[in-house]
Amino acid sequence: MALFLSAAFALCLFSCASQDNGREAPAQTPQEEGEEPKEEQKEEPIEKYHNPVISFDWPDPTIWYDGNRFYTVSTGIGSIFASKDMVHWYKMNSTPLSIAARNEARTHGSNFWAPDVVKVGSKWMLYLTCYNSADNCGIAAFSSDSASGPFEWEGIITHSSDTGIQDTIDPEVVYDPESSKLWLFFGSIGSIHRVLLSQDGCSVAPGAEYIKVAGLTYSQDKSREKVFEGSYLYRHGNYWYLFVSSGNYGNSSYRIKVGRSTSLEGEFLSKDGKKMLDGFATEILTSQSGDNYYGPGHNGEIFTDQRGQEYVFYHCHDASSGTKARYTFLQRIFWDKDGWPYFDGGKPVGEDYMPKF
Repeated sequence: MALFLSAAFALCLFSCASQDNGREAPAQTPQEEGEEPKEEQKEEPIEKYHNPVISFDWPDPTIWYDGNRFYTVSTGIGSIFASKDMVHWYKMNSTPLSIAARNEARTHGSNFWAPDVVKVGSKWMLYLTCYNSADNCGIAAFSSDSASGPFEWEGIITHSSDTGIQDTIDPEVVYDPESSKLWLFFGSIGSIHRVLLSQDGCSVAPGAEYIKVAGLTYSQDKSREKVFEGSYLYRHGNYWYLFVSSGNYGNSSYRIKVGRSTSLEGEFLSKDGKKMLDGFATEILTSQSGDNYYGPGHNGEIFTDQRGQEYVFYHCHDASSGTKARYTFLQRIFWDKDGWPYFDGGKPVGEDYMPKF
């Protein structure tokens, strides 16, 4: 669920004002692109936006940028939305998958979960979980010449029946510019694994080994506190950061955690030096029972605006909605002096400062 080379989409390096942790703002409904905030000569006012930025069920979002627009799809892969500013979203006329691609995918799974869109060479690739059960699920690859799709079927690249890895779900494909390798990270109740992909991203590399990277299995921890899913890799400074979610996505136990490594092929550690492989990670976005916004998790990509502020997408429940929908939120993410990410206040916010593009 994430975009490789996220840093390549950083658009400038400036500064931004501090964050307001308002929690009671109304939802922002997707609509046609709004006008850019007007700039003043001496001092530029900073407009605020309200969460959720997508105010209907849009779980496990992936977001990508083609240099002109941002696009997003989610679990279910029913439609594709676009935006100029990451806040105001509108529905595209096109569909994410061609009819033929969707029909082929249906032969491999009754449920479509947690897509991830990345650019591999000149092609846009979409990776998707095709799920029937924990022991019968796999990850499919689709391709398109256009960032807006539709994406065409390439094939199943890995399947639980072939590897024995339960919950072969939640794909995250990331390119390592230092080694020129393309990696697939995936998993949930069978732990997070990685495996090397072919250069075109359409298959597992010949002879590639599946390596366990993070999290316990469900049989080892039925509380799911140390069971991770929703992998996202992000390069910051000298480290690769592995963002994961743990807990039950339907309640306030769900939260975002992180660890880091100097290499995608290295050992990921929590802030206090414990191994993610053993189920340890540093909590950075949480909620409590009774919170209006609860269960933040399965974050999407991180993008940097012209002020140098970094924003991350994730899904979250809104108790005031009276539904179990997982809406899409957008929130600024910060870095401490030791290079560890954090959210101001450590909880989902109802409003934040508009990104500038």
